[in-house]
Amino acid sequence: MDDLQGFGFVMPHWAYWGWLAVMPLIVMGLAKGKGILPAVPHAEGAGRFERLVDWISDRSGLFVALWSVNAVLAYTFEVIMRYVFNMPTIWVHESSYLLFGMQYVLAGAYGLLHGSHVRVDVIYTKLSRRARSAVDVVTSVFFFAFVTVMLATSWRFFTDSFAQQERTLETWQIHYWPLKAMMVLGAALILLAGIAQLVKDIRVFERACREH
Repeated sequence: MDDLQGFGFVMPHWAYWGWLAVMPLIVMGLAKGKGILPAVPHAEGAGRFERLVDWISDRSGLFVALWSVNAVLAYTFEVIMRYVFNMPTIWVHESSYLLFGMQYVLAGAYGLLHGSHVRVDVIYTKLSRRARSAVDVVTSVFFFAFVTVMLATSWRFFTDSFAQQERTLETWQIHYWPLKAMMVLGAALILLAGIAQLVKDIRVFERACREH
């Protein structure tokens, strides 16, 4: 980054990735120490595997949600540098949209756990408990087909980017492969959450059949 000496303070690439890795852990550790860390929701009768996956899904969503604080701080820094010191940055906007992109792909498991994904409920909500669980089990085929393609495609994107040491086209020129690695991780997390959800749905179906 020697060619960026005339731009004022430029966030080093290692500092950007390192801070994103440790900042949420610090905040979550402090919150846990004060007893204000949100509890992880668990389905009734969930087994050890589902509870573990639920914990991973919930905490991964909380982890990336805390990144939003960095965007606020970064844009505040940009506004001050631009309008007070007349020294606009070359990295704040790019760092923030990369951050939001990673949040999007990593929060899928959290969304699945908390029922935040979009679906058509017009008919579904009118079904019995047993029928809803049966629909969930059958339609999981489409979910796993989508996530499998997502995982395979993101893995190819990551390996190609890493092999080429791909960088962004902006002046900051940060490496792209860590971002694409997050696509692989996000796909893996939502696949894991989907497997846990399928196990829950099967258990709900079996329980409903016994009660019928």
